[in-house]
Amino acid sequence: MHVIKAHSTSQPPGRMPLVPALEVVRDLRRDEIVITTMGAAREWPKLSRHALDFHYIPSAMGQAPLIALGLALAQPGREVICFNGDGCMLMNLGALVTIAASGATNLTLIVLNNGLYEVTGGQRTAAATCSTDFARLAVASGISSVRAFGDLDLWRQGAAETMALAGPRFVVLGVEAVGADYRLQAPGPMADRMQTFQRALSEPTS
Repeated sequence: MHVIKAHSTSQPPGRMPLVPALEVVRDLRRDEIVITTMGAAREWPKLSRHALDFHYIPSAMGQAPLIALGLALAQPGREVICFNGDGCMLMNLGALVTIAASGATNLTLIVLNNGLYEVTGGQRTAAATCSTDFARLAVASGISSVRAFGDLDLWRQGAAETMALAGPRFVVLGVEAVGADYRLQAPGPMADRMQTFQRALSEPTS
């Protein structure tokens, strides 16, 4: 197991604005598949209009990491990035063990930790109440590479190195809540989005 000790096995020391944190990944992104859910699915479409973006926002919280894992296994020549909320991660902690056991080396799971169920009204999560350490949970589950960041400048400096680590990768970003707007609108009809996404998946990797 490869664990980066700096900011890897403790809670992020602070919180960064969500949108600039996402912009760091957008600026590094080439032809990776990007799966988003809940809060990230609200903000990422404002930053990226890529055919390999798939915004998964129905009520099945916690399922995005395993959708990303399925894509990583089916498309071993592509990197897959999954943005997951901390509330969603709590819904399916078992996904960490499944990811570790899968052998998928082309998957990066990024947990956006704001301590809230933000899109359902801003309720505080139990993990925030008891200071659950998602990074240590990932390490204990057998994830190969783990890092946590709570400072935007450190994330900017370390993102490229983090994304190049041996996979699967688990990244915790301490982020601020976006605000009081809890609306979550679907980015277009699912059938249309699926057709676009499937066509993009059939294209050869660069």
